[in-house]
Amino acid sequence: MFGMTSRTWALAAGLALMLAPGLEGVMAQQATGKEIPEEDLGIRKETIYNEETVKPEHGEYSTAAPGSSKKFERAFENSPPLIPHDITGMLPIAIAGNQCVGCHMPDEAVRSGATPIPRSHLVKLSTGEDLHGKLDNERYNCMECHVPQVEIAPPVKNTFKGGFKGNESKSRSNLIDTLNEGVSAE
Repeated sequence: MFGMTSRTWALAAGLALMLAPGLEGVMAQQATGKEIPEEDLGIRKETIYNEETVKPEHGEYSTAAPGSSKKFERAFENSPPLIPHDITGMLPIAIAGNQCVGCHMPDEAVRSGATPIPRSHLVKLSTGEDLHGKLDNERYNCMECHVPQVEIAPPVKNTFKGGFKGNESKSRSNLIDTLNEGVSAE
């Protein structure tokens, strides 16, 4: 075991991950003494062999106009906030066509009451270069991190409790100030 190469370890780990879903059924069968159908394993309750009949629930997205919707609290400090308003007509988002920045750039956000883009988006994080109020071109695609709010019952109860250092961090990012917190240069 100790003489295994990293390639052998990687193959063993990959095999274990491939077998893990089947092991869930074996473990459930051992615990109850009877076979459990695949449809009863995991969150999904439909057969995994026929995608034609599966219709995922999507919930209802907000139709509220920007500025008129209720914002959800962030899940944890510096988590990307959800989009609380309707985004119809705002897509696709491109470097040369990003309607989000019209309201969310810091100067405009003060006037419009929108959540301002944080300073971390106005700095090239790979180099630390201050972009002097311009959005980092690597950050233009807002929906890589920010998604619309939706009202839907979760399939599993969420027991996660996000931590916040202060009340302001529930609604504002301080990532640029805390990014290297606890990191030693040595």
